[in-house]
Amino acid sequence: MYCNQCEQTGRGVACTVSGVCGKKPEVAAMQDALLYTLKGLAMYAHEAEKQGELDSEIGRFTAEAIFATLTNVNFDPERLAALIKKAIAWREDLKHQFGGSRPALDAAMKFIPAETIDGIIEQGEKIGLLIDKKADADIQSLQELLLYGVKGVAAYAHHAAILGQEDSEVYSFMFEALTALASKEMELTEWLDLVMRCGQVNLRVMELLDTANTSAFGHPVPTEVPLGHRAGKCILVSGHDLEDLKLLLEATEGKGIDIYTHGEMLPAHGYPELKKYPHLFGNFGTAWQNQKKEFADFPGPILMTTNCIQEPQASYRGNIFTTGPVGWPGIKHLAKDFTELINMALKMPGFDNTEDKGSVLVGFAHQTVLGVADKVIAAVKNGDLKHIFLVGGCDGARPGRNYYTELVENTPSDTLVLTLGCGKYRFYDRKLGDIQGIPRLLDMGQCNDAYSAIKVAVALAEAFDCTVNDLPLSLVLSWYEQKAVSILLSLLYLGIKDIRLGPTLPAFVSPNVLKVLVDSFGIKPINTVDQDLSAILG
Repeated sequence: MYCNQCEQTGRGVACTVSGVCGKKPEVAAMQDALLYTLKGLAMYAHEAEKQGELDSEIGRFTAEAIFATLTNVNFDPERLAALIKKAIAWREDLKHQFGGSRPALDAAMKFIPAETIDGIIEQGEKIGLLIDKKADADIQSLQELLLYGVKGVAAYAHHAAILGQEDSEVYSFMFEALTALASKEMELTEWLDLVMRCGQVNLRVMELLDTANTSAFGHPVPTEVPLGHRAGKCILVSGHDLEDLKLLLEATEGKGIDIYTHGEMLPAHGYPELKKYPHLFGNFGTAWQNQKKEFADFPGPILMTTNCIQEPQASYRGNIFTTGPVGWPGIKHLAKDFTELINMALKMPGFDNTEDKGSVLVGFAHQTVLGVADKVIAAVKNGDLKHIFLVGGCDGARPGRNYYTELVENTPSDTLVLTLGCGKYRFYDRKLGDIQGIPRLLDMGQCNDAYSAIKVAVALAEAFDCTVNDLPLSLVLSWYEQKAVSILLSLLYLGIKDIRLGPTLPAFVSPNVLKVLVDSFGIKPINTVDQDLSAILG
């Protein structure tokens, strides 16, 4: 096992015995085998695109299968094996249709998985991503940066496709990138160009996802979300998938069951087509890494819709379900039929009392923020608003993330704080007041909604007739998994500079690649709160 794709990797280098996320070596080997199989599929798909029209279903499948290899998504060997077999079936079909003009020279194009899971695990251990000390360290670093960026692209593409938004160019890039990663024939500058293109493609796929969400559920509006609960039956929904939440709301309508959000589902309360259901009541718990202690206190079943699952504990193992790309061995996986989940909710006790624990305000996506852009611009021009901070990203359990809490708490009263992703749970319930009626803390949504922040930044730059880098705007980001990597690449593609990143820098970025990022884009690690605020505010 060798896994260094997340921020909490073992010893700050890589997980080699067992994943900090809970991933066992056997699952790591299965995921490596799946990625290897997808590279072979991509090579044929890339060739097929040159010869004729490619079925978009192959792109959708590839995105879904890559998504299964992200941190905290699918830990189930049986479901990973099913994806491998399906990838092989697609590959052989393409080989039959388009492969005649090109012999299968790469091993990934000829890979045949073993008949058993144990056999696939043994294969995966031999073909997984291992650091080759004889290879160029900087090229390997860029290859990993590309792979993890593609994983983020695949996750966003999967979410967008579910809601009917696709772009064949996104799938085409995934095939091209996987083909390059399989052949490894390019020079360093070519790898760097492909990494930057990944940021460009991710920007497009985030745009698709924004269109998908707002077309299906409306543009988010400012909404107060209760943090307490009310007496009655209940279901908790975690992850990111708004479509699954909508289906569950429809299925539970009139059944006397309240639906609570958890983690990255909190922003769902701001969407008109979701908030119209009166039984979408409030938010329970905080960020994903606290679920082991928080889920035990929820008196109803739990539905995990996308990445963020941790090993279910005995206290709630019997009442947690997965759906979509999520999987854990022994945990019941549901398709789009939530009957079993609903029946369990009706049998479980639910909350026996009503408790008010305050509320938080969500719903400040790009349409809402740009709707008050004139006030923001006026406040900047008259000196009432001196600076805007974007403080967001992925949360995690590693010590040091209290930095983000302290940073927000110490921002001056004449500054705004935009936030998104589960990183906001470090300060989401802070009351920072307002500037000319605009709340100082604006929740822009999930990590999936990063496009909103980009759109606001670009619009403000246009209004002030300057570049984004000239705005009184500072990005202070936390990262954990691969979607954060793809977002960072999009910011770099846009030329946005002086991003502060923490709590640690990615282990897979070599010193020379880091130097390029520092020299070209001014990327820097977070420091102390006092030092960073002093440097930002001058």
